[in-house]
Amino acid sequence: MKKSLGAKTIIYPAPVLVIGSYDKNGKPNVMTAAWGGICCSSPPCLTVSLRKATYTYANICERKAFTINLPSEKHIEYADYFGISSGRDEDKFSRSGLTPVKSDLVDAPYVEEFPFILECRLIHTHEIGLHTQFIGEILDIKANEDVLDDKGDLSIEKVKPIIYAPEYGYYFGLGKKLGKAHSIGERMNKK
Repeated sequence: MKKSLGAKTIIYPAPVLVIGSYDKNGKPNVMTAAWGGICCSSPPCLTVSLRKATYTYANICERKAFTINLPSEKHIEYADYFGISSGRDEDKFSRSGLTPVKSDLVDAPYVEEFPFILECRLIHTHEIGLHTQFIGEILDIKANEDVLDDKGDLSIEKVKPIIYAPEYGYYFGLGKKLGKAHSIGERMNKK
């Protein structure tokens, strides 16, 4: 029997997304968020939800663009710092020592040192309640060559992305590979 836990903001895995944006004066900023993910295949789009109080909220509204930067496990300290400090109060790139790179496709920076970047043009916003959902069309994905497999595709084992458990406030790495999607379920068709 299942036990009711009530309405909570829990889903696994919750990604750790570092959102890159420029403010109205062109200062690069990053913030960490976990409320986001892919929301459409064609055109390729993702969503991220932010509170209006965040500095990044205003930046995305102003510039109509953002990047999603996926840190590896080795970048956990940076990812956490980007989520607990405000770009209103300090220059996160200067403090962290990481490098902002201007996207050549959208009006937003990305983090050079992070292995996997998505460049997004804002196409929709939806007021939900405490958060506003930003939907960005993915115009390009950039990845370091050292996180690609021998076919040139992203390797999740090499990226080593971070996930977040919101109810506990802890970060985790990913576990073991379980099987090939769209094939392990075929056994059910043979029963």
